[in-house]
Amino acid sequence: MTKLIPEWAEALTCAVTICDADGRIVFMNQKSRETFARHGDLIGKNLFEYHNPDSQAKIRHMLATGDDNTYKVVKNGVTKLIHQTPWRIDGKIAGMVELSIVLPEDIKTIIRQ
Repeated sequence: MTKLIPEWAEALTCAVTICDADGRIVFMNQKSRETFARHGDLIGKNLFEYHNPDSQAKIRHMLATGDDNTYKVVKNGVTKLIHQTPWRIDGKIAGMVELSIVLPEDIKTIIRQ
């Protein structure tokens, strides 16, 4: 699996967490490992163990349909954009990628026509 992950994903400033189609975590970049360090090494663990039933249902839906899920979360005064999207091999859903991006307080909105 890790041979499919480009090297640049490791050094991104946002957290990148990747699971397979069964929900097993197969990759966490440095930022993701720092974010979830309190849980220990999560590689090989099933992400469903760390999510509530509503979140589990949403993840199962994404893995079954290929739909994306994007939302903002605010915790301890920090706002993050979370984007979850299935990834594919030969057109078949192989798992899900989650990007967690810290949004600056003064984030600019650019409206293009």
